[in-house]
Amino acid sequence: MKNEEGVKIDIETPEQFEEDVAKILEEEEAKTESPKEEEAEETAAEEVKNAEKEEDAAKDKESKKHSGKKKKTDPRDEKIAELEDRVKRQMAEFENFRKRTDKEKSQMFDMGVKNVVEKILPVIDNFERGLDNIPESADESFANGMKMIYKQLSDELDRLGVKPIEAVGQPFDPNFHNAVMQVESEEYESGTVAQELQKGYMYHETLVRPSMVSVVQ
Repeated sequence: MKNEEGVKIDIETPEQFEEDVAKILEEEEAKTESPKEEEAEETAAEEVKNAEKEEDAAKDKESKKHSGKKKKTDPRDEKIAELEDRVKRQMAEFENFRKRTDKEKSQMFDMGVKNVVEKILPVIDNFERGLDNIPESADESFANGMKMIYKQLSDELDRLGVKPIEAVGQPFDPNFHNAVMQVESEEYESGTVAQELQKGYMYHETLVRPSMVSVVQ
């Protein structure tokens, strides 16, 4: 068939027309549904993401709630802790008592030794005077026996910690020397102990008796 200008026009049959219309409608429907499906998928993904955020927030809140909440203590644990503390205190008190007692015992022993030594020193002084004045006519065995007894006594005092104080040739020290006279000397300088008149003794770090001395002027 041709129109007025002479152009050929294809005339479709009714069946072909219906098929073309159906195809056009399907294409239009497909175009319309595609954006809707994409939008639905995006919405679903966003909902899932929001749900995950809400779940994380709920977990964080619950964690803070539990961390801030004080743990309930067992009365038995409190009692055990109280008993342990009491035992530790008693052990510390006992240790302090033991140290204090040991110190007091040591002080009492030292005081006892010092008192005994003070009573023995005059005997030692007499021994020394006797040894210094043994006559030449005296029996040699007797003199040796006296010297041996004196040495034994001195050794026992030394084992106890009793030692004589050095005096002659030492600078005068009022803490250890008792000056009873002043002398002139060409051998020693002024303020030096020139002669020991009586021995002084120390018991460890404790003064038992000062030395009786003469000091150079």
